[in-house]
Amino acid sequence: MQMLLAALLLADPQSASATAPLDYADAKPLATRDEASVTGAAHAAMLAAQQALLDAGVVECSLGKPQKDFSAFTVVMQLDADGRVQQTWRQGSSPLAICLQRYVRDKRVFVPPQAPFYTALEISFTK
Repeated sequence: MQMLLAALLLADPQSASATAPLDYADAKPLATRDEASVTGAAHAAMLAAQQALLDAGVVECSLGKPQKDFSAFTVVMQLDADGRVQQTWRQGSSPLAICLQRYVRDKRVFVPPQAPFYTALEISFTK
């Protein structure tokens, strides 16, 4: 027990935070990199899983709530080895963006090739 406590006290606090993104600007490039690493049938399955999550989230977030703000937004998700969302980051502040970010938390998206795995839902109503 004392050895563990001593190791924790001596650990460099910067090393733990250096590996985990702290904000959207850190997480989005990781999502771009990780998504690009998935190819072939696995890529198609990843896109299908993202679409299913997005579709369910939009229904949940907009059912009975007329939307007025159709600005683009992105939600980045960090997945664990089972594909469950562990952390999220958002760019955009529309009510739909905020709700969707809350909706995806703790959801299972797909089993990624490695963990942590970063992936993003990028929503634009003009493209």
